[in-house]
Amino acid sequence: MILASFLKALAQLPDVRFRSVLWRGIGLTIALLIGLYAGLLWIVEWLTAAPITLPGVGEVTWLGDLLSWGSLGLVIVLSMFLMVPVASAITSLFLDEVAQAVEDKHFPALPRVPSVSFGDGLRDTVNFLGVLIGANLFAFILYAIFPFAAFFIFYALNGFLLGREYFQLAAMRRIGREGAKALRKRHQGTIWLAGCLMAVPLSFPLINLVIPILGAATFTHLYHALNRD
Repeated sequence: MILASFLKALAQLPDVRFRSVLWRGIGLTIALLIGLYAGLLWIVEWLTAAPITLPGVGEVTWLGDLLSWGSLGLVIVLSMFLMVPVASAITSLFLDEVAQAVEDKHFPALPRVPSVSFGDGLRDTVNFLGVLIGANLFAFILYAIFPFAAFFIFYALNGFLLGREYFQLAAMRRIGREGAKALRKRHQGTIWLAGCLMAVPLSFPLINLVIPILGAATFTHLYHALNRD
């Protein structure tokens, strides 16, 4: 069931709606990083607008250039760490479209459901991102205590969180938040294993950018299989 859901989702990756969500997520992330750099440049210009004089040195004219190049380097370094989680978070705002694309292709007889509002999607995305970051920060303590088990802790933890989030996303579109929660509790083991499958590609740069899309598609298939059973 899990493998079949994953392979169906993988086969649909070329779908134009899947690619649209991916490129929007990446594009908005790059725009956010450019906005961050522009904000840093504005702060640098504001701080260096007035002449700066240092004792024994005199007026310093190169400080603005130094800070400007330094801010560029800072943004580049930050982008290396923030690109994936931020892109994943932004992409998650549009995952309802991915679920709809899956249902249009594989479950065309189903009636369409209202799209998730931007406010609800933003709230769920921020909540999930906060839980994901907090849980992984706590996991560093466990890594230090049980270094031999760090590999299993990482995948078990993120598998649980990803499975919980993506199944909830897929199920609540059809049976509401409470119904999705009840169904998830009845199939916790299956959902956790499917989440672990989603967590594996997180270790691979660039590939991990498609995990939100692949996860939403896989769990849409999984929801319909479990709900049918």
